[in-house]
Amino acid sequence: MIAAEHLAAAPVVSRPHLSAEQQTAKFPLRPVSAHWPAAGMDRDEVLRMWIEATPRQEDPRSHDFRRRGLMLMLDWLQEQAGRTWHQRWHASGADAAGERWADGPASWLERRGKFSRTRLETMTSSLVVMIGADVIRPSLGWLLTGGKKRKLARNMIRSRDAGGFARLDDFCRADPGISDLARRAALFRTAVIIAAKGGTVADIVVGDLLEVLAVEAEMRGSRRSGSATFRALRETGVFGAGVPTLRKIRSIGQRPVEELVDSYPIACRPIRDLLVEHLKERQPALDYGTLRGQTYQLAKCFWQDLELHHPGIDSLHLSADVAAAWKQRLRTRRTTTTTGSGDRIEVAVELLGYQDTLACIRAFYLDLAQWALEDPARWGQWVAPCPVSQQDLNRRKTTRRRKARMDARTRERLPVLPILVRSADQQRRDSQALLAAGQQASPGQQFSAAGQTLIRIRRPHANPDNVWAEDLATGQRRLLNREEDNAFWAWAIIEVLRHTGVRAEEMLELSHHSLVQYRLPTTGEIVPLLQIAPSKTDAERLLVVSPELADVLSAIICRIRDASGAVPLVRARDYHEHVWLPPAPLLFQRRVAAEPQRIARERVSALLDDALSHTGLVDQADGTALHYTPHDFRRIFITDAILNGLPPHIAQVIAGHQDISVTIGYKAVYPEETVRAHLAFLARRRALRLSEEYRTPTDSEWQEFLGHFERRKVATGLCGRAFSTPCIHEHVPLTELV
Repeated sequence: MIAAEHLAAAPVVSRPHLSAEQQTAKFPLRPVSAHWPAAGMDRDEVLRMWIEATPRQEDPRSHDFRRRGLMLMLDWLQEQAGRTWHQRWHASGADAAGERWADGPASWLERRGKFSRTRLETMTSSLVVMIGADVIRPSLGWLLTGGKKRKLARNMIRSRDAGGFARLDDFCRADPGISDLARRAALFRTAVIIAAKGGTVADIVVGDLLEVLAVEAEMRGSRRSGSATFRALRETGVFGAGVPTLRKIRSIGQRPVEELVDSYPIACRPIRDLLVEHLKERQPALDYGTLRGQTYQLAKCFWQDLELHHPGIDSLHLSADVAAAWKQRLRTRRTTTTTGSGDRIEVAVELLGYQDTLACIRAFYLDLAQWALEDPARWGQWVAPCPVSQQDLNRRKTTRRRKARMDARTRERLPVLPILVRSADQQRRDSQALLAAGQQASPGQQFSAAGQTLIRIRRPHANPDNVWAEDLATGQRRLLNREEDNAFWAWAIIEVLRHTGVRAEEMLELSHHSLVQYRLPTTGEIVPLLQIAPSKTDAERLLVVSPELADVLSAIICRIRDASGAVPLVRARDYHEHVWLPPAPLLFQRRVAAEPQRIARERVSALLDDALSHTGLVDQADGTALHYTPHDFRRIFITDAILNGLPPHIAQVIAGHQDISVTIGYKAVYPEETVRAHLAFLARRRALRLSEEYRTPTDSEWQEFLGHFERRKVATGLCGRAFSTPCIHEHVPLTELV
């Protein structure tokens, strides 16, 4: 047994992205100075500096308005504690008050009998002037709230670094991927950083922007234009060379085993340490994806589940009842369903793939037993009877059920595939027509296309390139750009998957370099080929590009080309290994915010579901909407190819299977196929037999045949002799006695 002091508090679960602290450790913040010249000026020096910085062409009335406001603000701050204006600002409590910071100046005016809305407006408006002059440096939290700080960017551009802001603004305007809203956000964030940290645009470091984005996310949620701000500062040379993209900075790479295990709270520290040591021993022989999977099975599915149902457990020696209960929980889960009468009941549903976890736990126990023979001092104390027997891993029934389930899916989806193909193509054409008509319409103007009537609407703060419209039939607001983009990629995904039968990850790894040519040595004909990069089996293969597939690939390439005619290079992230791949001209890429990114695996499934929602197809089993997975297209491709005469060993090569039995397993057997094959076999066999054997029997022969079954009774029962054969039993048939 393990002492109670080892049952430590569970570690904090790690986030799917790098935390603000982890980002700061990688990209340090620029320190904020406690003293700088402008903060220590006296009242007259501040006024003189402001007058010198004021444009000569400013309207005298506006100039007087700003001067009176600045004098009131200086008078108020001068009464606060502190040696510098910056210290007095924080001592006043205005910075901590956030959006209600003006309550302090309002109370100050009321105590002097000078309060009026106009005077308060004059006073508070001067604060951005002091910030622009670097007299005070408010906190990021205060700067990112509303109020008078909306004028911050304009004042900072005019008073601090006009050239730096101009270069940033020119880059954003020239980049088609940065919307006007994102451009304004980039200028505002840059102004916020300079206002809080001092310096110019060139002094900004990566940590400064990461800090601003973290404060924004904490205050009101993250904004997509943050990537545009980061890209603008990176591409204009502010961050220097070699700085990765914001998406790469925020993503988690390959984490050490300790962090993987600590992702799942484990109270028993010795068991946690044992899992870490075991996984470290296994790590050299595993890829990162497998390592993460085994960590999940050992820490989450096994030990964390045991601690949840048996608090205080601290031994791998499980009783029979504990082991049986754990295996039952692993095998099933409780879910709520609605019956035909409308009642909601809770039922137990068997989980698929639970035997993979059982195999992992059995391997864990067997590893400890084997390692204990080699190093008893280290592993001997952990040896215990394995709660998973070899019989628990018998997959025969599971394999048969899986085969039947997959065959049923293929048989249901193969006949309706043409409906999905036609619907996706029609949806693509309709969305293109709607977008083209919407782009020609003015805000408030009604337009019709593809049998639909919409009205163009204007959203002041939206990207001007977006086409928003309201459906007159439903009253729904629709973003036609997004609809057209989704419809195109759904069509492209369906076409590529059904024409090639590739895996989803292989499709997403297709690049412009995947298209190669092969010249036939006999005829000299050039055959276009599609090179499939090594993925699951670590072996590449070549597929012949059909004319239909060539049209689809050509449409994709034309869509993703940039202004120079080249396919943009995209740095994709390996989903399993959590590493960034070298830049490549990937075909399945789309622009997200300001950067081209590879389409995510989850997005592929979402696009397929969206395409299916327009077909009206339903699942025959439960009446719900029919669902296609990317792998369904692979099974359909193999089944259709073999049914149409492609030899199985050729289908194996095309599919990239190392074992032909896997290819045969993908092929769904149809009942009508079995019937046709059996009838053909009977016809061939009958053709080989003598024709007189198949003549029509005479009446006497037929009566003799039927009478045979009437004369089979013997003293002890029925004789099972064949037709026209004597009885071999020792008893005489009763009919013969008669």
